[in-house]
Amino acid sequence: MSTSELSPDTQAVLLLCGRFGDRANGADPLTAGEYARLTKWLRERQLRPAGLLKGVSLAELVAAKLEPARIESLLKRGAAMALATEKWLRSGLWIVSRSDEGYPQRLKKKLGQDSPALLFGAGEISLLDFGGLAIVGSRNATESELDFTRDVAARCAREGVGVVSGGARGVDVAAMQGAGQAQGKVIGILADSLLRSCVNRDNRIGIEDCRLVLTSPFHPEAGFNAGNAMQRNCYIYALADYALVVQSDYEKGGTWAGAVENLKEGWVPLFVREDSASKGIAGLIKRGAKVYAPGSGSLREALAGGMPEHAKEADLFTPATANLTPSTYKR
Repeated sequence: MSTSELSPDTQAVLLLCGRFGDRANGADPLTAGEYARLTKWLRERQLRPAGLLKGVSLAELVAAKLEPARIESLLKRGAAMALATEKWLRSGLWIVSRSDEGYPQRLKKKLGQDSPALLFGAGEISLLDFGGLAIVGSRNATESELDFTRDVAARCAREGVGVVSGGARGVDVAAMQGAGQAQGKVIGILADSLLRSCVNRDNRIGIEDCRLVLTSPFHPEAGFNAGNAMQRNCYIYALADYALVVQSDYEKGGTWAGAVENLKEGWVPLFVREDSASKGIAGLIKRGAKVYAPGSGSLREALAGGMPEHAKEADLFTPATANLTPSTYKR
C-alpha cells in the first residue's frame, strides 16, 4: 500500500490531524476538539473531509472557530505526509480514519465523535471488532498478580474469548502474552512505540497468523507520554465486552482513572480481582465493580453476572468477526 492508496478522506484527515516531524509553518495539527468542530461543520454542508482538498472555500471555517490560514497550511503538507506514511506503510502498518469502512464500529458506537479521528495499526483490522475481555492493571504488579493475569488470559484463549489490553509493562503485557501463547485472539491498544512493537519478532508471528492486532491513535513513532496513556484507556474499554482490573492504586494512576471513567460512562461491566488487602480494589467495588468469581463454569458464565439482564440474551462473545477473513488492510 502506498500513500496514494489511502482513501481521499484519510489523506485529508492525516494532513489535518497527523504529525510528520514538521509544524507546517507554525501550524499545529488539529486537536480532537477542533476536529470535532470541523466534522460538524462538514456535516452541516454535506461534505466529506476530502472536500477540503477540492476547492472548498476555507474562509467559511471561521464559523467552526478555526483559522482558515492554519487549515490551509496543514493541507499543504503533502510532501511531508508522503515521506512519513511511506515509511510506516512499508513497515507493515495500515492507516484508517473515521470515514473509512474498515474503522472499528465498536469505537463509533460507544464513543461517537469522541472516537479517534485516525487509527494506525498492524494486523487484521477486523479483529478490532472481535470484542472480549479487557484485562488491565498496575505496571508494578506482583508476581502472583501477573500469574493470575496470565491464567485468566489463557482461559480466554481456550474459550474463544478475545483479550483486549494496552501493551504497558506489568499486567497489560502479561495479559497479551498469556493469551498469545495460548493461541488466542489479542487486541492491543498502544499509547506509544507502535512502529517498534509491530516489527518485534514475536508480535509479527501473531500478526501474520491473524491472532494479534496492534493499534494506536497516536503517531506510530511517538514515545511514552502520560497524557496519551490516560487518553488511550477509554479505547481499551470501548473495544471490549467486559473488563477485569487485576490491581489498581487508590484514586490515582491510569488504571484507576480508566476504571472509574468506565463505571461512570457504562461502556462495559467492570470486574476486579478479589483482593481484600487492596484499597484500590475496594474503592472500585464501592463504586460499582463486581468481584471476579470464575467458579467451575465457563468464563462467559462467570462474567454474565455483571451484565444487565436485558443484555444476557444476546451473546456479546459472538462477534461478527468470529470467522475472520483477511481484509484489505491486513499488512
